[in-house]
Amino acid sequence: QVQLVESGGGLMQAGGSLRLSCTASGSIFNINTMGWYRQAPGKQRELVATFTNGGSTNYADSVKGRFTISRDRVKNTVYLQMNSLKPEDTAVYYCKMEIGVVWYWGQGTQVTVSS
Repeated sequence: QVQLVESGGGLMQAGGSLRLSCTASGSIFNINTMGWYRQAPGKQRELVATFTNGGSTNYADSVKGRFTISRDRVKNTVYLQMNSLKPEDTAVYYCKMEIGVVWYWGQGTQVTVSS
């Protein structure tokens, strides 16, 4: 059984930084893609940043230049470095991984940015 565990969320003032981590454990054979999504209250879940199958990165326009996605394949971990945080970045952040042919979601971690 595969489990994704996230950490690193919290409360931060606008302009500050946070780093999220998501580690996959269990029967890991091949992680094809890794990414981060977020869901703000009353809004749909949206893509924040992902690695594609080819290894390139894709970012939402709203976070380009401020957020950076990275990964450690040995540790089965994906990171999201979030700089210059804004109140509109407040949301629950979820990691998502395609492992084999199955998509898995993390449990979510709350990020709250105060003005």
